[in-house]
Amino acid sequence: MKKVHNFSAGPCILPTSVLEGSADAIREFDGMGLSLIEISHRSKNFERVMDEARQLVKDILNLEDRYEVLFLQGGATLGFYMVPLNILKEGGKAAYANTGVWASGAIKEAKLVGNIDVVSDSSESNHNHIPAVPNVDGYDYFHFTSNNTIYGTQYQTMPKVNVPLVCDMSSDIFSKEFNANDFSLIYAGAQKNMGPAGATLYIVDKEMLGKTGRKLPSYLDLASHISKDSMANTPPVFSVYASMLMLRWIKENGGLKGMEIHNRAKQELFYAELDRNSMFHGHSVPESRSWMNPTFRLNNEEHTAAFDAMWKEAGISGIAGHRSVGGYRASMYNALPLESVQVLVDVMKEFERKNG
Repeated sequence: MKKVHNFSAGPCILPTSVLEGSADAIREFDGMGLSLIEISHRSKNFERVMDEARQLVKDILNLEDRYEVLFLQGGATLGFYMVPLNILKEGGKAAYANTGVWASGAIKEAKLVGNIDVVSDSSESNHNHIPAVPNVDGYDYFHFTSNNTIYGTQYQTMPKVNVPLVCDMSSDIFSKEFNANDFSLIYAGAQKNMGPAGATLYIVDKEMLGKTGRKLPSYLDLASHISKDSMANTPPVFSVYASMLMLRWIKENGGLKGMEIHNRAKQELFYAELDRNSMFHGHSVPESRSWMNPTFRLNNEEHTAAFDAMWKEAGISGIAGHRSVGGYRASMYNALPLESVQVLVDVMKEFERKNG
């Protein structure tokens, strides 16, 4: 079978060992004679999975004791609403950065809860850069989206603010070194760097909770989930298990430091070719380029059919750009090997040779 180079923006590529381990568990889990997806989530066998997954997050991120880790459902999209429900005080105000589609989605949902100020905004330039973060003193928290999958921009360093820092880290969590203890709340859908779709990771500073002055439905109350060890209701069993395997893989391959070395090599290889090649240009400014989701276009759209035929022939999959930007998007999450980036680079070089 011809190798496929999977640049999908999400759900995305997973390591072979994670796919094989997940498949084995579907057939039979833990020597039980039963599939992972047909056992009780209250069984000791699955409780061990949930406990290990949560502990791996703590270990990889070197989290302090004040943090709790949850695997819930609803994606980061539900998190857009859950986050302000749990930490925006009644009568308070939060500051948000608008850097793309998902950031604007978070702003929209947060406005249903309370007072929101957009203090940092790149929409006038079609989100081709990361805007500066102003002084946000006096706000309940500052919320940002660390990486923007559609527009291909990313915070190169995490913002430094004097209020609680909150982040939707769905598309670049576990991809490079950062200090997770600087954050009050991190949330992330699993389907980019952590596992298959279905689970949503929450990393919560417990000291932030229970101070809003509002009563919450149990499922939307993060403190309720913490009190039940992330098992208040039936969790997304398969996604949690596969995420556990992925977290093991990250830890075994050097943790955040190892992922940063691997991901740095990929983005350097790709962007060097993008800057050199006379047939293409990038969407984002160089200072804001995403390591995870480079976006680029042909200088002459009349060449689209020819370039599309070449990358498809090379076994490349999933690089069509989002309609908001057009062109191409080469998503390079943790599990994507350097070899796949080299194949794309070689196609770009050959395309220039034939058409330049």
